[in-house]
Amino acid sequence: MDKIKWGVLGTAKIACEKVIPAMKKSKFSEVYAIASRTEVKAEQCQKKRNIPFAYTSYEALLKNKDIQAVYIPLPNHLHVEWTIKALKAGKHVLCEKPIALSVNDLKKIRKTANETGLKVSEAFMVKNHPQWIQTKKLIDEGKIGKLQSIHGFFSYYHTDRNDIRYKYKEGGGAMWDIGCYPVFASRFIFDEEPLKVIALLKYDKQSGVDILNSAILDFPSGQATFTVGTQLVPYQRMQFFGSEKMLEIQIPFNAPPAKTTDLYIKQGDLFDKDKETIQIESINQYTIQADAFSQAIINNTEVSVTLDNSLKNTAVIAALFKSVRSGKWEVPEY
Repeated sequence: MDKIKWGVLGTAKIACEKVIPAMKKSKFSEVYAIASRTEVKAEQCQKKRNIPFAYTSYEALLKNKDIQAVYIPLPNHLHVEWTIKALKAGKHVLCEKPIALSVNDLKKIRKTANETGLKVSEAFMVKNHPQWIQTKKLIDEGKIGKLQSIHGFFSYYHTDRNDIRYKYKEGGGAMWDIGCYPVFASRFIFDEEPLKVIALLKYDKQSGVDILNSAILDFPSGQATFTVGTQLVPYQRMQFFGSEKMLEIQIPFNAPPAKTTDLYIKQGDLFDKDKETIQIESINQYTIQADAFSQAIINNTEVSVTLDNSLKNTAVIAALFKSVRSGKWEVPEY
């Protein structure tokens, strides 16, 4: 079966160091071209990753008729613009999260996708990882009893104010960068939308972006809480508490591609005497993400993360920011 020919808009670190090498191992994807507004960066990534074509403008790449899909790892504030331009150029789009910084912008993407009949997906790579698929299956089967509470934590330490994560107007900050993950994961596992949400944020005085966030999401079946931070010790966990047991994902968001990961199921004993370990085989989540999207194109099936899903995730995050301003619970507006 022929592979989907991909173009990459931008030479971000995540693209050149993680996603492109992973895509080159894909059964259904071929990295065909790379584009950067800086010629040196385009050529460097092209040579390092052995990519057939390099362009010094995004527009030039989009004009290549052989390219069927594009991956967009650009700064957050450029996602909407270039997703829409790529769609209008006849390309399917896999865009890094967050695909949009507002519900209205996401609706613009959805409108263009409907008009063109092309596929668009937000790159929440966790959706395709076996550890998340297994977690969902176990909880749905009642392995921990009735799920009532989810707790998440995700942090790293980074203080370079020149980094895009510290640019407020460009969509920087902890909530958009990593807070989106526990929001997405909680919605995925509960398989519901939160009725109301509330958050507390701490801002960086120099840049104005949020650097420490804690939130509560009130679902029909229970509650989800999470904390994320960009000036904390690096750490991540997701825990799911049921009426009988709890399940913990050891490395929920940055699962290593060449190392197994573990799910822990516990009875509730503080000393983990009855802990059950489920080992998940090593797999590159960026490879399976590319495969899933390419197969959706080839087979004309639904993408892993739909635009409706992304719209609801964006609405929850927007409500969390709104709650910080109001100091009250807020209802996501879809």
